[in-house]
Amino acid sequence: MDFRLENTAPGSQARAGTITTDRGDIHTPIFMPVGTAATVKGIFHRDLTDAGAEIILANTYHLYLRPGTAVLEQAGGVHGFSSWQGPVLTDSGGFQVFSLAGCRKLSEEGCRFSSHIDGSKHLFTPENVVDTQRSIGADIMMAFDECPPGDAPRDYAAKSLGLTHRWLERCFEQYAKTSPKYGHNQSLFPIVQGCVYPDLREESARFVQGFGADGYAIGGLAVGEPAPVMYEMIELVNGILPQDKPRYLMGVGTPVNILEAIDRGVDMFDCVMPTRNGRNGMLFTSEGIINIRNEKWKRDFSPIDPAGNCFADLHYSRAYLRHLAVSGEMLAAQIASLHNISFYLWLVKEARRRIVAGDFAGWKAQMVEKLSRRL
Repeated sequence: MDFRLENTAPGSQARAGTITTDRGDIHTPIFMPVGTAATVKGIFHRDLTDAGAEIILANTYHLYLRPGTAVLEQAGGVHGFSSWQGPVLTDSGGFQVFSLAGCRKLSEEGCRFSSHIDGSKHLFTPENVVDTQRSIGADIMMAFDECPPGDAPRDYAAKSLGLTHRWLERCFEQYAKTSPKYGHNQSLFPIVQGCVYPDLREESARFVQGFGADGYAIGGLAVGEPAPVMYEMIELVNGILPQDKPRYLMGVGTPVNILEAIDRGVDMFDCVMPTRNGRNGMLFTSEGIINIRNEKWKRDFSPIDPAGNCFADLHYSRAYLRHLAVSGEMLAAQIASLHNISFYLWLVKEARRRIVAGDFAGWKAQMVEKLSRRL
């Protein structure tokens, strides 16, 4: 994998670049739709491509449990299994494992957990998580880490960080011992942890640099801490991580969060919010946030986003989408999900265009104000 930094924005840390993988180029800043089980819920691959998606996510925990690595290997990896031919990034599954309160046991070896599907017992270690991601065939793999809650006490956060760093060493040892299974190169990204404690974040950012990775992730944010604290941690970490490698902020977030993080030097994003919130009637637009179930849209025959309905080939009115939503029609979730994904992709592409043009800072300030509104 290669990363070429092309532009930086005046008065900002915002960057525009290109990540080159064996399966295609990724133009940053980029939003990566979340396809947990090798599918972005309710959206065809063709529609993702038409909306401008250049890379999607899949999840190691979910694909390990179902359909399992044997099926994936027989299909030629997640690309052959799902027919998505662009790049794929896989989360290590650590966040999913550690969110199963009462169903896990953590140790130096790894994490023992019970399947949320059938209760069967499993063990994730740094080694077998790398092996599983080799079987999935992701173009970008994530190291196995512990993600402590945002309000974790400092002593717990410090202990967790030590374990994450020891696991990281084992991940890279296993990565060096193994090879891709399907003829395409795979990169392994370390994850910076440290909760909301600046000294721990700095320690982690400096530690992960020692692995000379193709890119670096920032984890453990947007898990309950205030947004200003999240931005402070991003600034701190990005001031330490290499300038010539992509930075991936995991699981973040709202459109405003994404613009603020781009302003602070982040290149890659993912979040379930566009599809999850869309299924519940929340729409993100260039003028603000809409709850499409509200009575006020019942006779509004304007497009979902009158200021920019080019986000997707969706020529449906707010009134029609509200009708579908309150009627419980499946099409409502599909339209809302595709609209939101298309909007997020438009947002990062427009940010890239503004970075290149040199007017990102002013545009970002205007957009943050608009995107914070409830319409």
